[in-house]
Amino acid sequence: MRFDVLTLFPELFPPFLASGVTRRAFETGQVDVRLWNPRDYAQGNYRRVDDRPFGGGPGMVMMAQPLLECVEAVRAQRGAPAPVVLFSPVGDRLDHAAVARWSAAEGAILLCGRYEGIDQRFIERHVDVQVSLGDFVLSGGEIAAMALLDAVARLQPGVLGDQDSHQLDSFNPGLDGLLDCPHYTRPEEWEGVRVPAELLSGHHAQIERWRRERRLEITARRRPDLIEAARRQGRLTRADETFLAGLLL
Repeated sequence: MRFDVLTLFPELFPPFLASGVTRRAFETGQVDVRLWNPRDYAQGNYRRVDDRPFGGGPGMVMMAQPLLECVEAVRAQRGAPAPVVLFSPVGDRLDHAAVARWSAAEGAILLCGRYEGIDQRFIERHVDVQVSLGDFVLSGGEIAAMALLDAVARLQPGVLGDQDSHQLDSFNPGLDGLLDCPHYTRPEEWEGVRVPAELLSGHHAQIERWRRERRLEITARRRPDLIEAARRQGRLTRADETFLAGLLL
């Protein structure tokens, strides 16, 4: 798959692409990331890509024409259609289901906005999907683009050390969409707190039940909406429901 990233700050990406376990996906080309600077497609001596907003107000707005010419250059090189994704507060919130869809797709053109935003005419004519990380505002779309790339990369075969590792992530269908349980490592006792006895028992069924109950408890306390979703989908067992009924929330 190939992701073309349009950004005014391409220098932010090389350290990200060369770091951590997901670098395997980028180095091998499983996730092919290419960087494009709209400023290279702007006109004039100053390569201007932004201007003041009509109607007044603070900040600057990214101009449509440099973005269009940059997108057209990307499409000419790709040779195949690709959706244009804009990271924006008005977009659909990125979640595991969306990441799973992107991880199985052919890629996209990722547009990282800056300043007060992008000329609405460009959005209406050329943006196919808008994506948000949540109800907050960043200085630009680069961090959001990295979040999507990282999430997609770790789902590619062979990227994680354990092939099944991501199946036990929070929100994954392998956990019925629940949040993950707490994890512990050596030493067995740290600052007077011991690892739960169930995890030291060597009894696999007991360990799995402890983990399941912790997932249920954490999800019920932190994200009850995920419990309701799992219930609607028939993912909760009778034992799960009995455990949840006994929680003091």
